[in-house]
Amino acid sequence: MVLEVAIMRFPFCSFVVCLLTLAGAGTAIAADPAAPTRSKDAKPMPSQFPAEETPAANPALAGRVPDEQMPRTDAEWRQRLTPMQYEITRNKATERAFTGKYTDTQTPGTYRCVCCGEPLFASGEKFHSGCGWPSFFAPVDGVKGKAIAEHADHSLASTPGFGVRTEVTCRRCGAHLGHVFNDGPPPTGLRYCINSAAITLDEKKPE
Repeated sequence: MVLEVAIMRFPFCSFVVCLLTLAGAGTAIAADPAAPTRSKDAKPMPSQFPAEETPAANPALAGRVPDEQMPRTDAEWRQRLTPMQYEITRNKATERAFTGKYTDTQTPGTYRCVCCGEPLFASGEKFHSGCGWPSFFAPVDGVKGKAIAEHADHSLASTPGFGVRTEVTCRRCGAHLGHVFNDGPPPTGLRYCINSAAITLDEKKPE
């Protein structure tokens, strides 16, 4: 199981996280380093997925999806999302640490929900935490904004070092994004620890 470890930006902490992540993932890392860790209550892996990740298959990659074009059923989500995206956003899985494509990205732009295209985070709020997942200190519309919803996550409550965590989801479509911790930098002191597969970067166009 991947460990989401609350750390600050120190090299030693990053080294410890790497060791803990490898120890927790076991042989699964050697077998498939990009495979997500699934929730205990996750549904079986679906079989009907798009042949490739394109705006034609998933309109959210091109921008905010109009309300009338939003998927309404599980089968419709499968037709738009890749297996990784589906498992994480619809089944609350977690991608392996240090495998996501946005972990170290510094490209200016807006990070949107990969399911509905809703703007969620701005590149200006992104920082390098060393935890292995993209980290932001605030959503695009602020901590008290409407883009992100928070929920109590009891899935690891009995695991030492975790307790009850705070899950964050896209308020518009309910997609699981990751978790938020109170060990981030100023001005909020928060770290939104987000799965790369749950977001898509809308790069800022040159002026």
